[in-house]
Amino acid sequence: MTQILQRLSAILGDDLILTDAADMDRYLRDWHCDATGAALAVIRPRSTADVASAVRACRDLGLAIVPQGGNTGLVHGALPQSSLQHIVISLERLNRIRSIAPDDFSMTVEAGCILSTAKECAAENGMFFPLALGAQGSCQIGGNISTNAGGINVLRYGMMRDLVLGLEVVLPSGEIWNGLSTLRKDNRGIDLKQLFIGSEGTLGVITAASLKLTPLPTQRETALLAVASLDEAVALFRLARRECCDLMSAFEFMPPEAFTLAQEAMPDLVMPLSAQYQAYVLMELGGSGLLHMADLMQRFLELGLEKGLILDGVIAASETQAKTLWSFREGMVEGQVKRGRHLRTDVSVSLSHLASFVAEAEAELASALPACLAISYGHVGDGNVHLNVLPPTGTPEGERDTIIKQAKAIINSVLFRYQGSISAEHGIGREKMDDFRLGLAPTQVQLLAALKSAIDPDWQMNPGVLF
Repeated sequence: MTQILQRLSAILGDDLILTDAADMDRYLRDWHCDATGAALAVIRPRSTADVASAVRACRDLGLAIVPQGGNTGLVHGALPQSSLQHIVISLERLNRIRSIAPDDFSMTVEAGCILSTAKECAAENGMFFPLALGAQGSCQIGGNISTNAGGINVLRYGMMRDLVLGLEVVLPSGEIWNGLSTLRKDNRGIDLKQLFIGSEGTLGVITAASLKLTPLPTQRETALLAVASLDEAVALFRLARRECCDLMSAFEFMPPEAFTLAQEAMPDLVMPLSAQYQAYVLMELGGSGLLHMADLMQRFLELGLEKGLILDGVIAASETQAKTLWSFREGMVEGQVKRGRHLRTDVSVSLSHLASFVAEAEAELASALPACLAISYGHVGDGNVHLNVLPPTGTPEGERDTIIKQAKAIINSVLFRYQGSISAEHGIGREKMDDFRLGLAPTQVQLLAALKSAIDPDWQMNPGVLF
């Protein structure tokens, strides 16, 4: 191993390589510190040419490559597993915004660019990059693309797959594919960039991307609404989808426990509604130009009250108030982390079956694990629900493992009855590989293996993920 590291240093230079355990530590832990990995070294290239050199060196030395962005993923897809075989290639130094073209509604950024930095740059130029995640202050564009990230604005703008115009990728051979087109319409055969979006670093290392921008919304209306149940929340969404059309950017469902968890993480938060209800919706409309968002929101809420779908609610009167409302959605996730290791799921079913799926899954969990808290929340409009299970506070780690496995089996059993997906937006990583394999048809396995072998014949890219 010492000889291999010496050869890597000779090829790349000491400046690009970390081998000390203390220096590598933050690259070998997942975001929530639930899991720890292992690697021979961490390579931190400064350019696409550096990435290409690193990939060629690893190929020649028989080392596997684990590409890593901000390391904020939730399925351990960027967590290396071997101190003898795995090399982390961190993209954090490839963080430049190469160009922004407001007239073309596009920007080109390097893979290590922090999502919030890209969004701020777009806003400074009167543009909007709509991907919005809780981790946007630390996640990186390359990781967002590799995992086909979702977030709260999928309803209106689509997944990351819908926001990418072109890619630059270092292939497993060390060759650089420059596909950084900003064309909106280009029908010259197979769209190669789509092979790498959502492939979780298993087919190459994304080094840069051309992204789709939209006009910056100058009007935004945010409302927290109380409803009687998730069934009623879905009915309210259908009404909003018809009446507000494509001006609705977010429609989030939260149970009452969400506010308790959020206040545990952020004690200064004050519940904006005086009474407690069975379910809540956080809804946002946005637009610019000649539209009048405040009037649209007001008329929609009047209609929802008329139809008996809305029981109570509050509209944010300022940007500060809107951020406070969103703080409950973000804070509930932090509150769950404070209660210790727990089951996090990211599943989806058809919208028409969302409420019944949640009801069945929660009932089976309550019967089998009555001491646990099952909390369901998520993006109602796209059928994506995070049904998480929290063991009682103080549960020993060994018992937590048992509870998490049992809860996951229960949820997956109900999910498969509804023909849903085990991963709506987080990806597969290493954590969901067993469940992923269970759902693969033989033809799908053949196609995936053929694709992997054609692009990465030595199977050196991110082993243990997807393939």
